[in-house]
Amino acid sequence: MSSSVQLFRDQKYHELKGQCIQQRRLFEDPEFPASDESLFYQSPPPRKVEWKRPKDLCEDPHLFVNGISSHDLHQGTLGNCWFVAACSCLALRKSLWQQVIPDFNEQEWDPKNPEKYAGIFRFRFWCFGEWTEVVVDDLLPTMDGKLIYCHSNVKNEFWSALLEKAYAKLAGSYEALDGGSAADAIVDFTGAVAESIDLVQGKYGEIISEQMKLFEDLLKVHKRGGLISCSITASSGSTNEAETVMGLVVGHAYSVTAIRKLRLGERLIFSFKAEKLFMIRLRNPWGKREWNGAWSDNSEEWKKVSNSERKSLGLTLENDGEFWMTFEDWCKNFTDVDICRIVNTSYFSIHKTWEKKMMRGAWAKDSEPLLNRSGGCFDNKETFLQNPQYVFDVKKTEDKVLVSLQQEDRRKYKKEGKGDSIPIGFEIFKVEDNRSYRLHKLTVQERVATSLYINTRTVFLKRILKQGRYILIPTTYHPGIITKFILRLFTDVPSKLRELEADKPKMTCWSLLCGYPRRVTQIKIHSAEGLQKQDRSGGADPYVLIKCENQNMRSPVQHDTTSAIFNTQVIFYRRNNDSPIIVQVWNSNVLCDQFLGQAVLAASPSDPRERQTLQLRGRGSREAAEVPGHITVTVFSSDDLVEL
Repeated sequence: MSSSVQLFRDQKYHELKGQCIQQRRLFEDPEFPASDESLFYQSPPPRKVEWKRPKDLCEDPHLFVNGISSHDLHQGTLGNCWFVAACSCLALRKSLWQQVIPDFNEQEWDPKNPEKYAGIFRFRFWCFGEWTEVVVDDLLPTMDGKLIYCHSNVKNEFWSALLEKAYAKLAGSYEALDGGSAADAIVDFTGAVAESIDLVQGKYGEIISEQMKLFEDLLKVHKRGGLISCSITASSGSTNEAETVMGLVVGHAYSVTAIRKLRLGERLIFSFKAEKLFMIRLRNPWGKREWNGAWSDNSEEWKKVSNSERKSLGLTLENDGEFWMTFEDWCKNFTDVDICRIVNTSYFSIHKTWEKKMMRGAWAKDSEPLLNRSGGCFDNKETFLQNPQYVFDVKKTEDKVLVSLQQEDRRKYKKEGKGDSIPIGFEIFKVEDNRSYRLHKLTVQERVATSLYINTRTVFLKRILKQGRYILIPTTYHPGIITKFILRLFTDVPSKLRELEADKPKMTCWSLLCGYPRRVTQIKIHSAEGLQKQDRSGGADPYVLIKCENQNMRSPVQHDTTSAIFNTQVIFYRRNNDSPIIVQVWNSNVLCDQFLGQAVLAASPSDPRERQTLQLRGRGSREAAEVPGHITVTVFSSDDLVEL
């Protein structure tokens, strides 16, 4: 965890605690008072709420009783089963909850030294890219002497109620937590990368191959410390919290507590007519109401498996509200899954590690098109490129890339009726290998990936990208919307992610001496065909070299072919309009590369912008002797440096 922690409302825990102990009083938080404004902004609770301290609710209060467990939790009257599911997930991983509840031993009640207790606690959340410490007092909302929101199933355990209070303070009120998402809470607890999958849309219940891919992915996420929760979206006819025929609760977040791939012994293969079982274990935050299908508590399946076999297979049940299902049944019965990957960026790890880059940005409006940064999605052809643009490189032949775009948390605006997330998404384009200025027009660039556009806090995408340079454009769906975002990019090797801010080369003293560019030219070399055979097997290892004034750009080598597909793009800012662009084809050799031919281009704005095929010639002028082979290119030139 990063050493720098932000203090929410600038409240310093140790300082406040010290003052309270010195003055022999219990802390009362002026920033989140025990009053109605901290409870709700719109819908008051049905009866009057009394704020009570743990010592008024039980004899011997503790933060934890017998450690922390995912079974400690019960949902109260607030519609925040998602928060309880996120806490259940958090409780499964010691390294994660210790980050959220720092120095938990120091915060614990000490019956031997009651004078050290000051009624103050602190929790840490990952807020918009920074760990933020939130301080709360221990006054909790109750009715009839019972906690009305998240609470433990042990009367004198308070970690979940206090954690929820700190989270409500961050959101502005307890009511602001109504109807959130487990994935968002888990991201706030861990800094994980969230991905939401629609099981119905992806047809995971029907297509076995997709189901198996998802199983392997979830198994890997779970093994590597990730957290998973799932739910059933209410269809038009049904309501939230209705129960399905199979005993599952609609609109309710379940946490995944185990995933197993089991190889069965001979006796069980005969019983189940399968060699392997793909199983998933879930927990209902209410701690009761369970699945009643195959593998439910009193089902036929369990009768076939002896106690010792259950143990050796790891098919154990820890507690009430927990149950096993086959993965196939899970895919058929649930509609949504939230996956939170703890992306490993440590250099000292046996698992795959990732290179991480994080950028903070904002969509901002300006009437001047070159300064506008809120152009809306790709459908807004006129303004789409008027968004922030980020460039990154894929250095390997191909690399798996994870992208997470997160907008600022809007819960704090719920009081003003603006608490809903804005629909956001992003596009990725493969661009010229040497582009270092903003993109103004899409010509030869390739659109290689589009995320979902959705009004969730985070949008996630995984893609395998080929070697080259890319521009990532985060956008709101509609143009003219203003808000902040953070962009996180994970790659295998460093990607040099950075924002493109300049529209064209800067005017410097150097450019006054040597001349400022007067023309911009984009070239895409699609392919080369009919090249001279270079080796005994009748192939060649060609690459192209593109020369303009004193710049050279070279494509990757294509092996063993006389008809190579390059799709190499370059852009040049040219000072001398009369100096041509030369595209040379070379054969790569161990000792000395061989020249195979070239094409000389004037590349003026009046030249055709369609794809053209050019005959290769020897060195020299445009009229040099023809040599075997030709290249296919597209060329765009403009004397307006911000056209392309």
